[in-house]
Amino acid sequence: MVNGRFGRFFCSILWAIFTLMPVDHLPAQEKTPLATMPAPARVMQGEGEFYIDGSFGIAMKGYDEPRLARARLRFLDILTKETGTSFKREAEAGSSHFIIQTSGPSAAIQQLGEDESYHLAVSTTDVELTAPNPLGVLHGLQTFLQLVQINEKGFAVPVVTIDDAPRFPWRGLLIDSGHRFVPIAAVKRNLDAMEAVKLNVFHWRFSDDQGFHIESKKFPRLQGTASEGLYYSQDEVREIIDYARDRGIRVVPEFDMPCHAKSWFQGYPQLSSGQDPSQSSAMDPTQENTYKFLDVFIGEMTALFPDSYFHTGGDECDMKEWESNPRIQEYMQRNSIKDGAALQAHFTARVEKIVARHKKIMVGWDEVLQPDTPKNVVIQSWRGPSSLAEAARRGNRCVLSSGYYIDLNQPAKEHYLVDPLGDNAATLTPEQKKLVLGGEATMWTDIVSADNMDNRIWPRTAAIAERLWSPETVRDVDSMYRRLAIISQKLSYYGPRHLLITEEMLQRMSGELDPGPLRVLASVVQPPEGYQRQELRSDFSALNHLDDAVPPESETAREFDQITQRISSGTATPQDWQRAREWLVLWRDNDAKLQPMLKQSFLTQDLAPVSKNLRQVAEIGLRALDDLHDDHPVRSDVKQQNIEFLKSAAKPQAVLLLMPASSVERLVQATKSN
Repeated sequence: MVNGRFGRFFCSILWAIFTLMPVDHLPAQEKTPLATMPAPARVMQGEGEFYIDGSFGIAMKGYDEPRLARARLRFLDILTKETGTSFKREAEAGSSHFIIQTSGPSAAIQQLGEDESYHLAVSTTDVELTAPNPLGVLHGLQTFLQLVQINEKGFAVPVVTIDDAPRFPWRGLLIDSGHRFVPIAAVKRNLDAMEAVKLNVFHWRFSDDQGFHIESKKFPRLQGTASEGLYYSQDEVREIIDYARDRGIRVVPEFDMPCHAKSWFQGYPQLSSGQDPSQSSAMDPTQENTYKFLDVFIGEMTALFPDSYFHTGGDECDMKEWESNPRIQEYMQRNSIKDGAALQAHFTARVEKIVARHKKIMVGWDEVLQPDTPKNVVIQSWRGPSSLAEAARRGNRCVLSSGYYIDLNQPAKEHYLVDPLGDNAATLTPEQKKLVLGGEATMWTDIVSADNMDNRIWPRTAAIAERLWSPETVRDVDSMYRRLAIISQKLSYYGPRHLLITEEMLQRMSGELDPGPLRVLASVVQPPEGYQRQELRSDFSALNHLDDAVPPESETAREFDQITQRISSGTATPQDWQRAREWLVLWRDNDAKLQPMLKQSFLTQDLAPVSKNLRQVAEIGLRALDDLHDDHPVRSDVKQQNIEFLKSAAKPQAVLLLMPASSVERLVQATKSN
């Protein structure tokens, strides 16, 4: 939420965050809290500010390497965007007031579990950032940038001492380039944002039924027949790997097998288990040639990707292909393989040996976990904390993605309150808890494109980043939302387009340079959560409707809902009543302005009933405000009629949810009946 309300929220933002500080670090007097995300592990605040002006300089001491020099320049670039001030690019150890002290190198190839800690000390005259290695430096620089704020004297950072380190070593974002190709520019800007919130694993999925989007020189028909000409060359992949490493991010590739593999069969039908390869989605686990092919392919890809981990998918296997193939059934009987799950376990064991032979550690989705799954296989859970806990109990390391599916349009608070250990913490031993490595947000692209990807990922993924970095006790939802508004604005300096996408798409949909009335409607609607959106709309070939344009969570509707909670409970301020009335009047009057505009575009014509519903919801809301304010009783039949309409208006229409409907229903429910 970055608009005119920013200033009013700032003080309350800071106070809410201050409550997250450890008690033993509370200073004698209350201090302005830090608007950082993720919240640091330990904070001690002092008096005063460090001011940033054109004389600001930054210098390196101790261990140095080109990556640190590039990080310094990126830091200054972001600082320039935030302050509008140009800073010296050359390092001046004698005159600089920001000193970075690095003790030594990190691993040549970034490893899971490396030390990512840092110490940041800001006084009124100097800044000192110390870290054991460049990873901590990268994180500390991002914290400093988040601390920058404007006041009546200039741009400043509060005096503070921070000792920080992550709770979990695996903090990832999956971008699915299998369903849809994601351009290099989009990948890079999301890596930039990942650095800003201290995520450290880029899980890059290259293949799915819909496409195969990476160059294989050993098997060129993979990308040649299943990419529509859109794929990453190996040189581009190396470029991204280097780009990510500069930002402290590991790149873990995924090639889904044995299922979701339809794209493989366009060029190499012999891999298919179906009698018609064009209709098949599962590899044949019974043919020795399948494993010979995969050995060569995995060898090529493991040589390209330096990370120690290699993801082989394994999710959602359609066992019917195997069960309906007489030759595969005969193989299963001959080898005492009782069912499809056991056959997949057989496949997983073979593939794990191939991956290990190429000196990598295999990662797979829930389904690869079977009684005889090797203990060194890392399990990524999409089915829930219980399956994650089961993996830990069996001795496998694991990563949680269930609850972090950011393509499903859930509010940030739902992701924020999902913990990798979760309710299963009490059932795991201390050693088993150590096997829970962290989690990953997942951006699947079956109903998302590069056009609107950024507003699906950001800013909500920053809340997930905090869950994976900050202490488990950092769970205040109101504080999270207040800080998220600030971080959302700061992320725009890094390149993500989440604050621009909606406006651009509204202009395209309407053909208007200033689609004001459509903007009003867009501010209070959301796409349906979960998989309901796919059920309501079958064609996702063109993602250019309003449900594609709006963010997953309406900040206006969320704030309005909080106001209605206070009004209905009798705790509202005069400002709450005024704000609620202003919004309701705006929504009531908007329909007359919007209806003529909607008729002019085929992309907006189906929004006419949504706009009409918003007008009626607002009219009911205004009457309810009057009744509540005057303590006026409402006829029971009228009240019930309004409630029934509001419940109907809250249901999906034009693949959208009209969010104020349920909030207004709360107001109506709070009125007296006669």
